[in-house]
Amino acid sequence: MSRDTGDNLDRNHSGNLPMTSVMDAYLSRRSMLRGSLGAAIAMIAASGLGGCLDSSAAASESPSGPSPHTPKQTKLALDFTSIPGSRTDACVVAAGYSAYVLAPWGTPLNSAASPWQADGSNSATDQANAMGMHHDGMHFFPIEGSSEDGLLAINFEYIDQAALHPNGPTRDANGKRPAEEVRKEINAHGAGVVRLRKVDGRWQVVDNDPLNRRFTSASRMALSGPLRGTDHVRTRYSADGTHCRGTNNNCGNGFTPWGTYLTCEENWPGIFVNKGSRPEDQRRIGVGTSSGQFGWESAAGDSTEVADEFARFDVTAHAASATDDYRNEASTYGYIVEIDPYDSSTLATKRTALGRMRHEGCCPGLAVPGKPLVWYMGDDSNNEYLYKWVSEAVWDSADAHPADRLQTGAKYLDHGNLYVARFDADGSGAWLLLDVDSVTTGGGTLGELYGDLPGIILNTRGAADAVGATPMDRPEWTAVNPLNGDAYLTLTNNSVRTPHQVDAANPRGPNRHGHIIRWHDSDDQLSLRWDIFVFGANAGATADINRSGLTELNQFASPDGMRFDSRGVLWFETDNSEPSVADYTNDQLLAVIPTDLVDARGNPLPLNAHNQTALRRFFVGPNGCEVTGITFTPDNRTLFVNIQHPANWPATDRATDAAPAGVTLRPRAATVVIQRDDGGAIGTG
Repeated sequence: MSRDTGDNLDRNHSGNLPMTSVMDAYLSRRSMLRGSLGAAIAMIAASGLGGCLDSSAAASESPSGPSPHTPKQTKLALDFTSIPGSRTDACVVAAGYSAYVLAPWGTPLNSAASPWQADGSNSATDQANAMGMHHDGMHFFPIEGSSEDGLLAINFEYIDQAALHPNGPTRDANGKRPAEEVRKEINAHGAGVVRLRKVDGRWQVVDNDPLNRRFTSASRMALSGPLRGTDHVRTRYSADGTHCRGTNNNCGNGFTPWGTYLTCEENWPGIFVNKGSRPEDQRRIGVGTSSGQFGWESAAGDSTEVADEFARFDVTAHAASATDDYRNEASTYGYIVEIDPYDSSTLATKRTALGRMRHEGCCPGLAVPGKPLVWYMGDDSNNEYLYKWVSEAVWDSADAHPADRLQTGAKYLDHGNLYVARFDADGSGAWLLLDVDSVTTGGGTLGELYGDLPGIILNTRGAADAVGATPMDRPEWTAVNPLNGDAYLTLTNNSVRTPHQVDAANPRGPNRHGHIIRWHDSDDQLSLRWDIFVFGANAGATADINRSGLTELNQFASPDGMRFDSRGVLWFETDNSEPSVADYTNDQLLAVIPTDLVDARGNPLPLNAHNQTALRRFFVGPNGCEVTGITFTPDNRTLFVNIQHPANWPATDRATDAAPAGVTLRPRAATVVIQRDDGGAIGTG
């Protein structure tokens, strides 16, 4: 989640407290009660619980783990020097690399869009056929396996109204928004697919390619999974509850083994308003009661309005039944949305079985023939949860190249089990099933609370509250190590956690710097072993804050976007507003190879003061920005990252150029292409 969107309110009033009783028992067994509970928690968390991720156990549980007959691989190593921080209106990248700007906001995708205008005068129609605003999660899909020709599926998370319109947003004397402005804002949100091709060593957008397309907050989409066709999602637009309109606030992303893109709806509740009696699911997820974030509902009744395109954002019950108004419109948002980038004739499909929340990312686990498929998902708000989806069907490698990708998606993404994580103080944990028979902490069942599976899915957050999941410090992106199946989650920060609310998995309160947690699942998908991989901190902080011993060359705060490349290098980005780090450097991209961090017996270690030089700063973005979205070409020779909400950038097509002194630009989010000057793989020799 960008720091410029969302409200950072704590809507978790479940009373799910930190695991104090479990911690007491653990500390008693370990004879470690030498001070306050908080100090003991800090001691355990600072050690990273490294022994909990025993390498031999991980290998035996992970189908991709090493066997006695596996040839020893050459050890991978980062071959760039960590760069200093930067506070300029330009990008900075490690020596030996170049960075240039690709497909900024407003870049036309087809002939229906006029060229982008620096005065903000492009029309809503232009915007519907051009790159959206504030690029975020993305994935590169190769054409026939090529690393020089492919499709970039990309999210457009939110809008900057001041930049989008010539003079910012306007209202009439009655407070109504102009229809044209609202349409333009709707069309700047969502996601897109754009054809890219490398020409003379430089990536370019292929204009008018038949696969170029946009998905906006107005695009027709299919509903699939448990909620499809139920009373929860019937509206005046889709009386049978099988379709809906639009996707919004698309932040993190995921992908599938069969070649589709998963885009995640995050801070979407703000676009709706309910001025009547809010149902519990709307309260728990944050639908407002006075007006929508952008006032889109105020344009309802405009003479040019088509098919209630603006009225639908007011989810107050106005009519006798749900099929006569839009009381259920918000129930069609909050899902993982599957897109087939290779077939422009298909509808985007909302996979409701994966839960309804403020979805941040949706990273797949390792696909192993004969085993269920797994995806990990964060819910990016203070004190929310980590979730996992496990397919009912086991993976058939023949499905990697299906004739119908979305039908294959139905096979693996519509039927299975949704779990939420509990992290126990001893480094173990459990995946708690969210289903009708799941027992709540009060002794009842989720079925008794919510009736059936669709009711549970609609109230995913409430169901997670009820079964006793662990509230986390804003769970964001997930990533899975291709070498051993270990999973990682960025916990970006949590300003509302107090010192009395800390636990082993979230040991700092308030947590202004964030951390990254790591775990390995059991083979039956029901339990896990975890540790804290790295704590964000400023280099000069006390030992209680700087628990990983970071220095000026790798200090960071608010880890956010994250991705492993195919070689096992972990790359993570920041979205920082913590002053002690922000005053030193803009948001950044760092890299580390986790499998290089082991003890003498080969057990995995967290980052600490003894090995912290393994974490290196590779890239820094321009002033005001968030560095987000990350993907690679199959040969790892091109790295794509996104620059969101820059202050005064880009000045030229070279990402490292700053505007001349005194020149003010209309800022444009953009993808930055990073390539090695000698043409080699990114980050390693």
